[in-house]
Amino acid sequence: MSRHAHGQPAGLTRNQALVHRALAEAEGPLSAYTILDRLRGEGLRAPLQVYRALEKLVERGLVHRLESLNAFVACSHPETAVHDATAFAICDKCGTVSELADARLARRLATLAGEAGYTLDRSTVELRGLCRACRPAAG
Repeated sequence: MSRHAHGQPAGLTRNQALVHRALAEAEGPLSAYTILDRLRGEGLRAPLQVYRALEKLVERGLVHRLESLNAFVACSHPETAVHDATAFAICDKCGTVSELADARLARRLATLAGEAGYTLDRSTVELRGLCRACRPAAG
């Protein structure tokens, strides 16, 4: 994927670049309203501006939406082609999110969908539990 010298993906509008940067610099997932709050000083004033930018970033595979959190994260590997099936491990205690992409997962989900009579366009799997840091030590 082509990138500008400052690390942003090429071909983004100003608003898309601002939203992408906010997500890329965030410690964790952000809601659209949190993104808007962070970017008010940059001239973004309306939720629709953020939602439009997020929609295009999701379409390009640069951002993922976490349904269970109603929040967004920057893709941790935008250069890979496996965007049709992505899994996220979400810690229920600290909120850490890890992106897990695997071609085998994509193939297996496509097979399962086909067996159920569906053609899979894309899939997001969210795994909830405790991360290594929050898990009690095995004793």
